[in-house]
Amino acid sequence: MAYKLPHEVSVQGLAWAAGLPGVAFAGWAIATGDYTPKAAWALGLAIGGAWLGLGLLVRRRVAAPLRTVSRLLAAIREGDYSIRAAGASGTDALAEVMRQVNAMGATMHVQRLGALEATTLLRKVMEEINVAVFAFDEQRRLRLVNRAGERLLGQSAGTMVGREAGELGLAGYLEEEALKTVQRAFPGGSGRWGITRSAFREGGLPHRLLVLTDLTRPLREEELRAWQRLVRVLGHELNNSLAPIKSIAGSLEAIARRDPLPADWREDMQEGLGVIAARSEALARFLGAYARFAALPRPALEPVRLAEVVRRVGRMEVRLPVLVAEGPEVTVRGDGDQLEQLLINLLRNAVEAALETRGGVGVRWAVSAGQVELRVEDEGPGLAETANLFVPFFTTKPAGSGIGLVLCRQIAEGHGGTLTLENRPERGCVAVLRLPLQ
Repeated sequence: MAYKLPHEVSVQGLAWAAGLPGVAFAGWAIATGDYTPKAAWALGLAIGGAWLGLGLLVRRRVAAPLRTVSRLLAAIREGDYSIRAAGASGTDALAEVMRQVNAMGATMHVQRLGALEATTLLRKVMEEINVAVFAFDEQRRLRLVNRAGERLLGQSAGTMVGREAGELGLAGYLEEEALKTVQRAFPGGSGRWGITRSAFREGGLPHRLLVLTDLTRPLREEELRAWQRLVRVLGHELNNSLAPIKSIAGSLEAIARRDPLPADWREDMQEGLGVIAARSEALARFLGAYARFAALPRPALEPVRLAEVVRRVGRMEVRLPVLVAEGPEVTVRGDGDQLEQLLINLLRNAVEAALETRGGVGVRWAVSAGQVELRVEDEGPGLAETANLFVPFFTTKPAGSGIGLVLCRQIAEGHGGTLTLENRPERGCVAVLRLPLQ
């Protein structure tokens, strides 16, 4: 490899080379001039000294600013952004370099303060949140844990950091799916846990972040709220049925105690007993609908030809002809019985709405974006109440149970799809069922 002279030595050599012709010319002039030997030597030494001194001065003037810039960059690299370069107030190129170096130091100082503040905030949040956080390196050794993680495993961070995930009982969660729910007892508590796993990089190396959330309390609170809502609904319906039954039963008892019986007592008895029977039947129908809603099984998924189901359900409706617009032959993965019941409920609602206005009912479907979209359209009066369509036991029909649409949506979501209802711009309502293709 060829030897390369240092930068300042090269500059000094170039300065001497630039002055060498002048020094040689001066030496020739002195040698050929009318000078005494003593004067000639004095002039020669003066010119030679000035030549050598100016070369060294050029070297110093070039090297000194570069060393200053080097020291500034070294300080910045070490994280010291308080040092500033002097001589940045001029208009020459060197002053411009100094100004840019100072500006870089100031910018990095601001960025460092922002990073420190963000890191401090992140650490504070991690310490205060009630979620256990564990960070593992590529060797699956623990590098970071917050207070919730310490409480969960019943150990301090000092004893856990650096240990392998298997020693902490967390190795399995680093290999399984990224999001899951488990029932497990830890040293710091037992219950139902939501486990989330993600990946990040630090220092160019892959790391894994494991987050464990205690779901026991939120699930219990949600379960309590669900029971409260259910009790309110059931209590409301039971009171609606039992109140008139109690009132009529009291009236019939009062009639039966009269002596002699009134002339129309048979009619009163028959009418009262008829009301009691009707209310009892309505109450039984309501409780039966709730039982069906609560006992809906998970769908048994298998290939289902959608067109066959639509045609078969359309032929079942005899109150009004159903116009089935033939669509593409598609196959979905689902439970044929549940999908058929879903379409029966949607068509029943559509026909009942269309009968009010003597309109029509149609069914059509199409495929887009990897899913099939089935539309049940009617020319009825439309939806007067859209906010509570899927609220259990809410109904606008005199003999309705408020379960049909809830069951339909539950079936759709059980198949990975969606169900929406909305008014059509021109007339009536449309129910849109979207299901993923097989």
